[in-house]
Amino acid sequence: MADVVQYRPERMITELDDLERRGLFSRREIAEIVKQRRKFEYRLKRPSPLKSDFEAYIDYEKNIDALRLLRKKAVAREMKEKGNKKMKKSVSDFAGVSRILEIYRLATNRFKGDIDLWFRYLEFCRERKNGRMKKGSGYAAWEFDQNLNVTAARALMQSGLRTCPTSEDLWVEYLRMELTYLNKLKVRKFILGEDEEALVRDHRDTDEKKWKDENKELFMSLEDKKEDDEASNVQNGKSQKKLELFREQGLSILRTVYSGAVEAIPSNFGLRKRFMEILEATDLAHSEKIQNEILAEMKRDFSKEPEYWDWLARHNFKSTLEMGEEIIPFRLDKAIQVYEEAIKVLPSAMMFDLYISFLRDTIAHNSGETKSSGLFSTSDHTVNPISHVLMAYERAESMGCIAEDLACQHISFYLQLGRLEEARKLAEKLCSGKLSDAVNLWVMRLSIEMRCVTNRSVSPSKFDLLPVFKLLKSILTRTAVWKAESLWFMALKSFSNQKHYFDKLVELSLVSLAKDGGSDDGFSLSSAMVNFVLQKDGIRRARDMYKRFLSLPHPGRAIYKSCIDLEANLASAGDRDCLLEAWKLYESALATYDQDMGTSETANAVYWRARKSLKDNAVLLSSACEDGFEISVPSEHAIDLIKAILEKSEGKIRLSVLGAQYSLRLEAGLCPPPRSQSEIQDEKGNSIGEVSSGGFSHCLKRNIGMGYVNSGSHKAGTKVKIVIRGKAYGGTLTKMPFVPTKYYRPS
Repeated sequence: MADVVQYRPERMITELDDLERRGLFSRREIAEIVKQRRKFEYRLKRPSPLKSDFEAYIDYEKNIDALRLLRKKAVAREMKEKGNKKMKKSVSDFAGVSRILEIYRLATNRFKGDIDLWFRYLEFCRERKNGRMKKGSGYAAWEFDQNLNVTAARALMQSGLRTCPTSEDLWVEYLRMELTYLNKLKVRKFILGEDEEALVRDHRDTDEKKWKDENKELFMSLEDKKEDDEASNVQNGKSQKKLELFREQGLSILRTVYSGAVEAIPSNFGLRKRFMEILEATDLAHSEKIQNEILAEMKRDFSKEPEYWDWLARHNFKSTLEMGEEIIPFRLDKAIQVYEEAIKVLPSAMMFDLYISFLRDTIAHNSGETKSSGLFSTSDHTVNPISHVLMAYERAESMGCIAEDLACQHISFYLQLGRLEEARKLAEKLCSGKLSDAVNLWVMRLSIEMRCVTNRSVSPSKFDLLPVFKLLKSILTRTAVWKAESLWFMALKSFSNQKHYFDKLVELSLVSLAKDGGSDDGFSLSSAMVNFVLQKDGIRRARDMYKRFLSLPHPGRAIYKSCIDLEANLASAGDRDCLLEAWKLYESALATYDQDMGTSETANAVYWRARKSLKDNAVLLSSACEDGFEISVPSEHAIDLIKAILEKSEGKIRLSVLGAQYSLRLEAGLCPPPRSQSEIQDEKGNSIGEVSSGGFSHCLKRNIGMGYVNSGSHKAGTKVKIVIRGKAYGGTLTKMPFVPTKYYRPS
């Protein structure tokens, strides 16, 4: 793999030399470009390169080429000012685009079915006016609209369909293109008058006809009117025949493309919907017949799909909204019949949900005209969607197709109609049935009960709230904590000001957490309780509260994190007691969870798995700082390895401590990891900045450091003081690097 990767940079030599010769990139920049390209090439040559690898490489090359263009313009402008000739095009002007095209080619070969990638490839070709764009199926539109070459456009479309036969968009666009071309032919014949010339054929002598037209006021032939009528009838008949011919051709095209699309994607319902839309918008021969055929095939293939029935009903109803603001009862009744048939064929909660959504949409359409219950007349001749909605909910319940979402919708619909008591009875009934564990349903029921209580009394007493609390307790005791998040939040919000009930909620939460355990992530009941107590009673009560939760067998990491954040935030405000509490929480969390995060056994297992996979005594790991490697070897081979390295290096490699890599970076002016910061003062003792990193320089035999200094005090040679652990040391500001950089190796 290394040989293949190295081969590609070698092919760039001519291009890179040209970039340097023309002054567009420096030698250092070119070395960085080669380094990055080599990294990308390694990523593309691994066993399973990702799509993101290709995209990142393409983006990088586009940025490089854009920078080249900007610098080329700047150089050309300078040359023009000096009176020199214009820059001629050279290899570097084409190499970048060629490389991007090659990467796109590799990407599309690997991800052939990715339409988005293909279109980006073709869009790039179009922007750069590259002839390769003609090979893409997506650019049939360009051939058709811009180049006016329908043969090439058709070939491109068919090529694209052979490459991506399962693309819904390609099939639809192919049909649109063929029908558009047919329509253009018809319009062209009409504009050129070819139809009229063919239809009005006068076999009389041309001169005679001309003379008669010029002198028609001199006489009137009795047979002229008859002849004109006959000619007009002939013309209309032939025009009708030609129109029928175009309609027949359009029908033939649609049948051919439709059959091919269905054969390629038999299970794609969206494709057939789009074909139906095109058919309805086009005037074709026997269009009603083929519509019925397509609908019959859709029913045969998708009768078990709720989406099909919903589309069919809305399709039958859609022309209603175009006919006026009032809904036509016949159309609505026809759509309802479709849904009724669907429920017989496919009785399910989803089917009822779609049915009811349709009815509620029809109600919303006319909601601006009348009030909710008076939207529609209740006469025998008019369909009332509201009654149908209520009947549909009841049928779903009786047929066992009621689900939690549908039940919540049923209750909310009663609330929208203003029937609070009926909504309360329904919620009670549903919560006592098979949906007795549905959390969202219980939330609705409890909110309705609280609403009823507040309607009876603005300030409900403890006795008034007792029935609601009993209901809440009954569901909380049998529902896992992680499922009942919304219930717990509702309980805390409703009873936070009722001390008697809030204390009972705390006890209930302790029991639930002791049974289910605390949370490591996501919703944490104990954290929510602590936050409520903190806002209500202050930090002391909150501290007592979280200590009770932490004393449980499995408190969960989330409560530790929440409490540490709480104490740390208060400590940042200057409260030293909070800092001590945060330290205690850290110690407690580490004592509880440190072994869960990794043990010596698991670390050894990972190490030996790596040794077994690499099948080698030495494991090379990339170093975090200087160029090179950290070498991990068994202890019995360590001395032999070091001796071998020193002997082979012939004095070029020397032993060094680990800290040398940081001092080398400091000397070279490169940023090492930040250390604890020290204050920088001027000679008068005023603070002018801070040190971010520092240490001893082995080359300069003195301490050096990097930091930030205020503008105005940053001149090289300025004497400063560095305050370290309360003691000031003298220093001098200097330019970087501290040591001349000789680590750079041009490729």
